[in-house]
Amino acid sequence: MTRSEAILKAWNGAWGDGDLAAFENLLAPDYVRRSKSGSEDYASLRKTIEAMHTAFPDSSTEILDIVEDGTKVAVHWKTTGTHQGEFMDVQATGRSVNVTGASFLRFENDKLAEEWVIWDPRELLSALGIWHLGPGNA
Repeated sequence: MTRSEAILKAWNGAWGDGDLAAFENLLAPDYVRRSKSGSEDYASLRKTIEAMHTAFPDSSTEILDIVEDGTKVAVHWKTTGTHQGEFMDVQATGRSVNVTGASFLRFENDKLAEEWVIWDPRELLSALGIWHLGPGNA
């Protein structure tokens, strides 16, 4: 299995199906995920993935593109689902969501050691009817 195939399997399993086994097998012991809101280890990320699947049980994630360059990989992704349970202190709205983002990965010895994720939470909040993405809110 190529690195890209392993990433596809891991991402679709974890974010798309809520099956974390393939994702866990891809991770280095000291894996860290970074975003503009800070850093988190796998235990914290696992809770986020589980909460997302509770709130969006029909969620699916599509990998739009993967670009590899040595030990670094860029992943462009899209997640869709229906808000059917509480998420981020927001009660179920029944609304459909479509969120896109990108993850930049660094591998050590074929294991994912570091991830930088970029996505706009306002896109999710707008889909839930909580935040309006119009003039003055960009």
